[in-house]
Amino acid sequence: MGRILEKPRQGRYDVVIVGGAMLGSSVAWFLSDNPDFDGSILVVERDPTYEFSSTAHTNSCMRQQFSAKINVRISQFAADFVKNFQSYMGDDPRVPELVLQSYGYMYLADNQAFADQLKELQKIQAACGAGTKYMSRADIARDYPFYRLDDIVGANHNLVDEGYFDGNSLFDWWKRMARERGADYVSNEVVAMTRNSAGSRVESVTLKSGEEISCGTVVNASGPRAVLTSRMAGIEIPVEPRKRYTFIFDAAKPLDRDLPLTIDPTGIHMRTDGTYYLAGCAPDEDMAVDYEDFVQDHSIWEDKVWPVIANRIPQFEAIKLINSWAGHYAYNSFDQNAILGPHTQVENFIFVNGFSGHGFQQSPAMGRGTAELITYGEFRTLDLSPFNYERIEKNQPFVEKAVI
Repeated sequence: MGRILEKPRQGRYDVVIVGGAMLGSSVAWFLSDNPDFDGSILVVERDPTYEFSSTAHTNSCMRQQFSAKINVRISQFAADFVKNFQSYMGDDPRVPELVLQSYGYMYLADNQAFADQLKELQKIQAACGAGTKYMSRADIARDYPFYRLDDIVGANHNLVDEGYFDGNSLFDWWKRMARERGADYVSNEVVAMTRNSAGSRVESVTLKSGEEISCGTVVNASGPRAVLTSRMAGIEIPVEPRKRYTFIFDAAKPLDRDLPLTIDPTGIHMRTDGTYYLAGCAPDEDMAVDYEDFVQDHSIWEDKVWPVIANRIPQFEAIKLINSWAGHYAYNSFDQNAILGPHTQVENFIFVNGFSGHGFQQSPAMGRGTAELITYGEFRTLDLSPFNYERIEKNQPFVEKAVI
């Protein structure tokens, strides 16, 4: 038990999960952990090294500063899951304790209109029990004197259950324990799907190695490749790979306290990362890229990122780049929110897609909710129905304003 297979053990599974990274493994673990689910699970992962997955390139951040209440609730569950990870994993003595580094996000506003929007968002978040506070320029200068604030009007900040965590350990234990509990992980690729004569169900999936596997439910957990998977079932979804850049740097004069994940008005963000610092951004022209395009553009560091962070924090004028990489968001171009639940016509095809950079922090709630949907036919903890595919079909965006 527990090893990754080259071929499936059987010719039929109750649930076939296409994609075994963070979201796919979350669904697999929550299903295997649910005492009311007694079905078989197959997880098909095209690259079990996960080298180019969004999971491998994550910055493992967590925040409650969202504009939609349900997104706040989702992150609150994630924070509880991380802080009580051992308990959620059945108090298995092998499971490590995870720490949520709660130094918060700092959304800086350089104009009154944005400051007013932050105040409104603070009210939404506070109504959900989040610790978000609006800070004046004087408040920011008092608590974080290293910022240059000449152009800043105010900010939102939250020091309660907001920051970053060891997401890779969470992911590793989900997939390990899902396999130990009987979920089959195969190093393979789904290349085709066969629907019934009415087109209302996927009856089987075909693997690259040639096997045709009958299935009860198909879960699309394919990250940035989600539309490639959905097209096999005759479905289009607005999910595409968008490039995001991350830079790790050292400072000649380190700050005397933790740097919150600071979202500069330019869109560039930066935070403490252990003994170093992390910065990230989108490209100037943010558009879909090739699925294999992970080329880093080093001019972005010199021409875009470094000037901004050195302006915002003068101590960062003397810094040294340590590492950098480019990864992909599974970007929902429709409304930047997740697509979850069943298709309206192909009833056993379930989406766990389009997280637009929020996948790690939303994976506990989304995995749990998807497992509930498969087991009971409904969401039983958080009502995740606002993320249903139906909104796309009806052209009714569920917009999340706070997207980084």
